[in-house]
Amino acid sequence: MLKTIDPALNADVLHALRAMGHGDRLVICDTNFPADSIARQTRLGHLLRIDNVTAARAARAVLSLLPLDTFVDDAAVRMEIVGAPDEVPDVQQEVQGEIDRAEGRRWPLVGVERHAFYARAKEAYCVIATGERRFYGCFLFTKGVIAPDAE
Repeated sequence: MLKTIDPALNADVLHALRAMGHGDRLVICDTNFPADSIARQTRLGHLLRIDNVTAARAARAVLSLLPLDTFVDDAAVRMEIVGAPDEVPDVQQEVQGEIDRAEGRRWPLVGVERHAFYARAKEAYCVIATGERRFYGCFLFTKGVIAPDAE
C-alpha cells in the first residue's frame, strides 16, 4: 500500500502507466473482450489485470494517475453496442461519470463500432482486463500531458 496511489493499481499496471508517453492509448475491458489475444499485439505485448472490479472502478484507479489527451477529440472511447450505436448502457454511463470526475468537467466519451474498436485496441500500448461482467464495458483512453509547474 502506498500513500495517494489507488490500491486497485498493482505494480504491473503502475509500471505501464508510467512507461506510457503522450498519445499512447490503453484499453480497459470487460471479461468478454478477447483481452489476451489483443494484448499480445499491443506495444507492451502481454495482458495486465485489475481483477474483481468493475470497469468504472478500474477507470477511477487509472484516471487518478493518467491525464487524458486534450489534443485529440477521442481521448476517451467506448465500444458501441452492435445494432444500437447511440445507446449508452449503465456500465458506460458509470465510466463516463469517472472520466468527468477525474477531469473536473464533462468529457466526451466517443463511440466506436465494435470491430473498429478491436483494431484500435491492437494498436494500444496495453490492455487492462477487469472483472466487469456487463456487456460493452470496453474503453480506450489516450494519455495526455502534465503541464510544468508555474514558476
